[in-house]
Amino acid sequence: MALLQLDEARIRGWTRGQKDRWWLENVYRGEMAQLTLRSGLTGFVLGGVLAATALYIGGKTGISIGVGLTSVILAFAIFRVLAGTGLVSDLTILENNCTQSIATAAGYMITPLISSLAAYMLVTGHIVPWWQMVIWTTVISILGVLVAFPLKRRFINEEQLPFPEGRACGVVLDSLYDGHAAEGMFKARLLAASASLAALYQFVSSDGWMRLLQFRLLRLDRWAGLREPWHFSERFDTYYYLWAERVGGWIPRILGVDIRQLGLRFTLDVAMVGVGGLMGIRVASSCLLGAVVNFAVLAPLMIRNGDIREYLSPAGVLVPISRAEIVNQWSLWWAVTMMVAGSLVGLLARPELFTSALASLARKGPRGPDVLGHIELPLWMSAVGVPLFSVLGAWVTHAFFGVPWLLAFVSLPLIFVLTVICTNSMALTSWTPTGALSKITQFTMGAIDRANPASNLIPAGMTAEIASNAANLLSDIKPGYMLGAKPRQQAIGHVIGIFAGSLTATPLFFLLFLPPDANGQRSVSTIVSEQFAMPAALQWKGVADLIANGLAGLPASALVAMAFAALTAVAFEVARIRSNGRFPLSPVAIGLGVVLPPEASFAMFLGALLFWWMGRTRPAPGTRAHALWVEGCEPICAGLISGAALIGIGNAIVNVLL
Repeated sequence: MALLQLDEARIRGWTRGQKDRWWLENVYRGEMAQLTLRSGLTGFVLGGVLAATALYIGGKTGISIGVGLTSVILAFAIFRVLAGTGLVSDLTILENNCTQSIATAAGYMITPLISSLAAYMLVTGHIVPWWQMVIWTTVISILGVLVAFPLKRRFINEEQLPFPEGRACGVVLDSLYDGHAAEGMFKARLLAASASLAALYQFVSSDGWMRLLQFRLLRLDRWAGLREPWHFSERFDTYYYLWAERVGGWIPRILGVDIRQLGLRFTLDVAMVGVGGLMGIRVASSCLLGAVVNFAVLAPLMIRNGDIREYLSPAGVLVPISRAEIVNQWSLWWAVTMMVAGSLVGLLARPELFTSALASLARKGPRGPDVLGHIELPLWMSAVGVPLFSVLGAWVTHAFFGVPWLLAFVSLPLIFVLTVICTNSMALTSWTPTGALSKITQFTMGAIDRANPASNLIPAGMTAEIASNAANLLSDIKPGYMLGAKPRQQAIGHVIGIFAGSLTATPLFFLLFLPPDANGQRSVSTIVSEQFAMPAALQWKGVADLIANGLAGLPASALVAMAFAALTAVAFEVARIRSNGRFPLSPVAIGLGVVLPPEASFAMFLGALLFWWMGRTRPAPGTRAHALWVEGCEPICAGLISGAALIGIGNAIVNVLL
């Protein structure tokens, strides 16, 4: 059916009670199934799978990918196929919406794992026990839910704010269940096909899977005498260097430095191709620019000047120059400066986010009976739950991480203010400035206590998780509001997603980033690796190191680079704002490209370039090419990401077992 909504005159002139009455009488579908056993289980399973995928991609790129539309398409296709066999009935539109809400909540649970918690372990050398990670992430995420629902009545019921990403999800759901099922199945087939191709490519590129196939199943080590299993190398240039070593071929160098030490290699990582397609040409080009400037220009110069060099570790082992050492010894500082400066300028350049959020909260609500009181999450739950979970969150922060009680409580009011700003930003732009907001908390807490890194990392992690959870919950509720769903059941679904994400992502974090050695011991030294660059964690760690140590210990060249990066970030962000987004470079993405492996930046650029070019050359709506490359961009990219990520996760499991 056509989605009903109020016009601007009614939004401005009606009271919230009138709007709620109109919604209840015209939109609400009280008798339709929503949070059922099958929608809850489907959302829990899909949420776990998509949380695992998000953690894998987050470890590689530091980016939290959205999973809402992917879960909508998957749930729709699965039950449409099953309904065709007569085994089950099809999902209702509200059941599908509930499924995507659960899955989305699970997908966003991974944010602290790839940022603040990982940075805390890198800084302190202490591995946080898994059960503490589960409890901490669950407590603060539930606090985000409790904070969100009073805001829901203001931002969604009263202000009728757009929440563009949530609205897009509602429009897609309405189209799938109102005569456009063929389009939904076409996108599902695109997702399945791209996932299958990506999985096959990742399978033949995985040492663990190939070892299992060739040695355990085919027994090639016995009757063919193989010592190592064959697997295809994603790094295409590996084959050239094997040939060059045998015949004395030419090794490319920049200022005498082997380009392999600089990380300048050609790798086709299909998951990164998918990420690039989703992020767009502007961000991907900026990442590539940051990689080229840093690793092809600045790093060779700093190696020649001696600011980046080999050194003896505390264990007496010579640590050679590599991409990771280039980042750790020198490049991280100007990269972090550019990311922080760019994100803060972008946030501060939008004063309406602050003023409209505060003005909205300052307005008096309607008087009279609450016509939606029987289906809304009761306000008393937030009135009781927010103080209760705030104290509980402060307690676990103190008990698990050693944050002083006073600082844990001092950070709470700041967290709530920033959550309102973040939620308002999501409502207007679908942009959640959690990175910039968390840095405000990190610097504020660091100014009070410089000695304890947990004092700035963990409260800032709380800011990011509570703000993103509240903002994304309201973005998930928006399509439910458009379609007539029960808000109370959506809140329950979001909590189900929190548990799905936490229980899935936490053990996977240990498997991917903290694998045991031959003696069964784990070390934080494995968190950052060639496979997982952990750029978000390195950014948080860099800020924590600056707070703790100041600038005195850095080389003079690093200080000059930081100053130049700050000025450049401000100039680029101002140019973007003045040009209404037409300026082609993103300072935050340039800094990200420095921390990422250059091969990942190049693969993301290839993906973004492919879909950008196809979108420009196939603009005619209604054609097969437009449906494939423009409308099908998201399912294709989601398939590439999920297919490669799930096989990559399986490869890590196989390596542990073997």
